[in-house]
Amino acid sequence: MTDRPIVAPEVVPSRMRRALDSDLFYAFKRSPVAIVSAVVAAILILSAVFAPLIAPTNPFDPSSLNLMNGFTPPMAPNAFTGDTFLLGTDDQGRDVFSTILYGMRISLFVGFAAVLFAVVLGIFLGLLAGYFGGWADSFIMRAADVQLTFPSILVAMLIFGIAKGITPVENRDQMAIWVLILAIGLSDWVQFARVVRGATLVEKGKDYVSAARLIGRRPYAIMLRHILPNILSPVLVIATISLALAIIAEATLSFLGVGAPATQPSLGTLIRVGQGFLFSGEWWILFFPACTLLALALSVNMLGDWLRDALNPRLK
Repeated sequence: MTDRPIVAPEVVPSRMRRALDSDLFYAFKRSPVAIVSAVVAAILILSAVFAPLIAPTNPFDPSSLNLMNGFTPPMAPNAFTGDTFLLGTDDQGRDVFSTILYGMRISLFVGFAAVLFAVVLGIFLGLLAGYFGGWADSFIMRAADVQLTFPSILVAMLIFGIAKGITPVENRDQMAIWVLILAIGLSDWVQFARVVRGATLVEKGKDYVSAARLIGRRPYAIMLRHILPNILSPVLVIATISLALAIIAEATLSFLGVGAPATQPSLGTLIRVGQGFLFSGEWWILFFPACTLLALALSVNMLGDWLRDALNPRLK
């Protein structure tokens, strides 16, 4: 037998423990704005996800509607049926609280899908432009410069109009949401491509990229396996802020009548409908969807601002 000391096995912390001990979570705990924004955003997103379980009725099911309940004020019994609704009803007798939950599902789905599409397209084009340079860089960046000369909402309206025009009439309502995602995504890829291109120009000159070339790694493998993981931090920040902008863009397009169809109304569609009754006394039809959109966009935007500051090494 030897007299070697008994060494306790090294305890490897779990991923949860590493996340709780990270600088990012420490900065989150010390920011009241980030905590409140995260709580508000989580409540709204979870309410939209579980809308079928939370909403008293399905406002888009014609069999559940009663026109006699139309224009019922919040928390007041209807003069004909005696029914009471938390946030009142609209002109068709739909519960405003239920329409907000279901409309928020459409807005969030369009926002997340459009940002995801813009991120994938922007990262792909940015990596190509930054890594290969030459004519590919010139073509992609000149196209980005041309698009930046126009407001993004006008670009989205143009793309939406073209895509809707080539869609068969009988399929327009079914394809409207996907066309809306395509329009917003194509109008928002430029900022991702420019940031990824700039970061790629910096990373491709470092030693680990040169070592990957020496061992025979293919260019696309170097871009995806080596460069991409090192440039995701600024992309994550921009994506968080772009989510709020995409939700607002969807609401703007729907408010203008070129977004979500009447059969699948989003928050923007509900605001457009409520705007017609604002000066006739039915203020709640516009007020509550507008407040929900404001709270959702503001909370996500504040989270994006906090994340930008937390991941900025110059502020540490």
